[in-house]
Amino acid sequence: MNRVINDPDQVVEDMLRGILVAHPELSQNDTNPRVIRKTRPSPQGQVGIVTGGGSGHEPAFLGYVGPGLVDAVAVGEIFSSPTAKSFFDAFRAADHGAGVACLYGNYAGDNMNVKLAMKMAASKDLQIRTVVANDDVASAPKADIAKRRGVAGEIFMWKTGGAAAALGYDLDGVIRVAQKAVDQCRSIGVGLTPCTIAAVGKPNFQIPDGQMELGIGHHGEPGIEVIPIESAAAMAERMLAPILADRDFSRDDSVVVLVSGLGATPVMELYIFYAEVERQLGARGLNIHRCYVGNYFTSLEMMGVTLTLLGLDAELKTLIDHPCRSIGMTQAE
Repeated sequence: MNRVINDPDQVVEDMLRGILVAHPELSQNDTNPRVIRKTRPSPQGQVGIVTGGGSGHEPAFLGYVGPGLVDAVAVGEIFSSPTAKSFFDAFRAADHGAGVACLYGNYAGDNMNVKLAMKMAASKDLQIRTVVANDDVASAPKADIAKRRGVAGEIFMWKTGGAAAALGYDLDGVIRVAQKAVDQCRSIGVGLTPCTIAAVGKPNFQIPDGQMELGIGHHGEPGIEVIPIESAAAMAERMLAPILADRDFSRDDSVVVLVSGLGATPVMELYIFYAEVERQLGARGLNIHRCYVGNYFTSLEMMGVTLTLLGLDAELKTLIDHPCRSIGMTQAE
């Protein structure tokens, strides 16, 4: 295992120290170092946006703290949910008197700890509402859509929810548009190599050399099938098929495309892959309103890619286009 680290048991703390000295616009909670918030809070009367999750997916989750996006993030250990106390402290850090929208991914630990945190918040008269992302089409059939994992599509939930809050939507409105983004979003991933948690020192799963795993989860959860590695064109076609079959995209629909590396995939290859996605969507008559290509939601040093499509209406288009600024995503007017 070759890594740029000090102590394998302290990688999260060391990462947070580096991020905070590099980015003074971010601050740690005064009493909980596992909560990262905006140094300059949103205005009083604005809905707060909170998310959280395990480390190892950077820039998710803390990389999306910033204007037009997220107010505070609860930070967990590598691939582990933040504690209920961290979610609760993030709620308090993000509360500006108009309620807090907690927008997070569908994982058992996160579900449990968010529910516990909401009970703690209720005792302090904090108004908390949630939206749970479940965009991974490979993780459960459409009949069991509530069981699907949240993956890179969470970014569109934060983008639209954060924009709505910045534009003055009330809590009901923020929840409505964040849920709409989740409902209109579909993702699937493919892994080419495993990843290694530093404190463990060995890969947490295996992918045979020369093979790829379609539908793999961000923590190495089993996918749909393991097959020989294909060309970027064939890979794009194979990944688009379940996405387009799961949501009824129509000719002339406007979509946003997100292509995220999983940590070790060269950016060159992400653009090779995106060119194939763009070509194939164009052949189907879909209009790409905006694209994002890069490392947006990773899995340590796994090689592979996640493909996400978001279907747009006029409201979502406005919210996606709204300016934002953070480590993971910066967008001008």
